[in-house]
Amino acid sequence: MSEPKELVEYIAKAIVSEPDDVEVHVTEGGKMLELETSDEDRGRVIGRQGRVAKAMRAVLGASRHGAGTRLEIID
Repeated sequence: MSEPKELVEYIAKAIVSEPDDVEVHVTEGGKMLELETSDEDRGRVIGRQGRVAKAMRAVLGASRHGAGTRLEIID
C-alpha cells in the first residue's frame, strides 16, 4: 500500500457495511483525497464526534506518502 488513495480506501472498506460503494478521488494534484460512501455508511466513516475521521487523517499523515495530504469526506 504505497499510495495514500489505496490506504484510505482500504481503511474505509474495512469500516463500512457496503464496501463496493466506497470511492476515493484524488484532487489538487494529489494533495487532497475525497472519500465518498453510501449515505448509510457515512456516519460510520465519520464516527462519534469525528473520531474515526480524525483517526483516518492521523494514519494518513503518519504514512510515508500521505504526509501533507488532506482527507475530505464528501456528502
